[in-house]
Amino acid sequence: DFPTSGIINGSRGIRDAYQTGRGRVHIRARVAVETIPGSDREALVATELPYQVNKARLLEKIAELVRDKKLEGISGLRDESDKSGMRVVIELKKGENPEVVLNNLYQHTQMQTVFGINLVALRNNQPRLFTLVELLEDFIRHRREVVTRRTLFDLKKARARAHSLEGLAVALENIDPVIALIKKASNPAEARAELLARAWNSTVVSRMLEASDLEKGALGDTEPGCGPGEDGYRLSTTQAQAILDLRLHRLTGLEQEKIRSEYLEVLDRLRGYLGILRDPDQLMQVIRDELVEIRDQYGDERRTEIIERYEDLENEDLITPEDMVVTLSHEGYAKSQPVTDYQAQRRGGKGRVATRTKEEDFVKTVFVANTHDTVMCFSNLGKVYWLKVYQLPHAGRQARGKPLVNLLPLGEGERVTAVLPLIAGNTGRYVCMVTRSGVIKKCLLESFSRPRSVGLIAVNLADGDELVEACLTDGNADVLIFSSAGKAIRFSEKQVRPMGRSARGVRGLSLKASQTVIAMLICTGVGQDGKVLVATENGYGKRTEFADFPVKNRGGQGVIAIKVNGRNGRVVGAKEVDSDDELMLITGGGHLVRIRAGEIPVVGRNTQGVRLIRLGEEESLVSLGKVVEAVGNGAGADEAAEISETKGSEVTEA
Repeated sequence: DFPTSGIINGSRGIRDAYQTGRGRVHIRARVAVETIPGSDREALVATELPYQVNKARLLEKIAELVRDKKLEGISGLRDESDKSGMRVVIELKKGENPEVVLNNLYQHTQMQTVFGINLVALRNNQPRLFTLVELLEDFIRHRREVVTRRTLFDLKKARARAHSLEGLAVALENIDPVIALIKKASNPAEARAELLARAWNSTVVSRMLEASDLEKGALGDTEPGCGPGEDGYRLSTTQAQAILDLRLHRLTGLEQEKIRSEYLEVLDRLRGYLGILRDPDQLMQVIRDELVEIRDQYGDERRTEIIERYEDLENEDLITPEDMVVTLSHEGYAKSQPVTDYQAQRRGGKGRVATRTKEEDFVKTVFVANTHDTVMCFSNLGKVYWLKVYQLPHAGRQARGKPLVNLLPLGEGERVTAVLPLIAGNTGRYVCMVTRSGVIKKCLLESFSRPRSVGLIAVNLADGDELVEACLTDGNADVLIFSSAGKAIRFSEKQVRPMGRSARGVRGLSLKASQTVIAMLICTGVGQDGKVLVATENGYGKRTEFADFPVKNRGGQGVIAIKVNGRNGRVVGAKEVDSDDELMLITGGGHLVRIRAGEIPVVGRNTQGVRLIRLGEEESLVSLGKVVEAVGNGAGADEAAEISETKGSEVTEA
């Protein structure tokens, strides 16, 4: 508990300190959010600071960070502290999220500090580290020793005083003979000798000793031959001297009674001291009573609040939630930029360029996601990695972004083959994956809810196999898998039961030797307007209606999607396209040809297709990609929310 109050963020540090002797306690300022009167802006008001934090230096630090633009969202800073208490007001800019600004203050200033606990004390004059139990045991042992020594000291003093008072009580009982003896003596030494030589009547003293229930010897050792005896009470040298030092006014009746009362009181104290020394329970009760007295005298109500669970500041807590346009290129470059960069245009506008790419690269995917959303990246080795949208480089429209290989811990020969935005609220959906050898696997999206920095296995691949594609499904769609041999199979995804991450999957398409899976499409309905574009390595291709692919059972060889012969060669790609989509054809020689999907004829499955690209000698088509040309809204103000509505899905050219 700290005198400056504040909030202890998590009890773990306290528990560690008590269990091991060392701990770190995180202390936060107490901050409330208030609305600034007369405006729609808000302010953070700190009324308590962490222990040992200087308020003036804290304000200077905040002002310095705001000036250096390391803290954003703060428009004003003032100290309104007075005799009623501390009050530091941090005004925020309009529209700023108070929680994000406060988390940044916790991160970068002394509004959150760490107080180290180090339970070091002396045992046998040697410093050592104590746990709480050991500290209490040693403290109690120390208090027992202190109280015992103090009681022995008090007992010794009480015995000496009782001895003197006992002699005075004997003298008062024999007052007349004592006075006569002293008057007759020629000097104090003779008087003292006469007092020691006689045995005196001690009836009153004997009765007081019996009433006190003190055992014989409780008053301590006296001089040999002194004390009560058969012939009477013999005084000691100390008692004789006390009698000679007695002043005359003590011989009055009232003073005599005081001596007897004091004697009885000292006897009671002696009995108490002896009880403490003989009974350990009484000794502990004294220690307990003294601690309670200290608590009642100095203790007060707890000032520092303890939050049981430690509220760790993640990077996400420092990022303002905001919708971002995420662009991914064919070569693996990624970036994000605010949706506000794309303003609504009049109907028929050209839109704005989403990103600038190299000549041999093009934008492959664009989607809108919140800065706190997650992007799942699947690699050819069957692993999945996670990236927060805010972790993607924030760049303008003219920038290419940053390669994913620099953002993910990919191994040698590992590359990203599929990227899925994991938007909040996508519960109950599935991730459907297919491998090069025709194995298909479906997992619940919740199976990937616990990311790891080094990635997780999404599918257990056989030797030589690779992950080709990963898609999000709702559990009711049809799956269309294409092979390099020009075959395709369509079946309901319900034929693939949900599996765990470590499972290998089931047979989706049967392949012959040297045949591989080259693409997987998800069909959400038979009557959809989209078409399937299939391209071969010799530059030929065609579009085919989805309805031309019959629904079969999983695991078959499929039906012909395009004829594979000497003219066409093997199939290299398959995409779902609309007439307005543009496609990028990439050759092995590094040439890129861009064509519009509407220019390719729609024909049946069992046909050869038409020429898509004219290739040179010993050149072949190696890849097929759908181009996202621009992001924006060229359809007018009534469609200005189009980007936000496409959140989490691919955004095509406006």
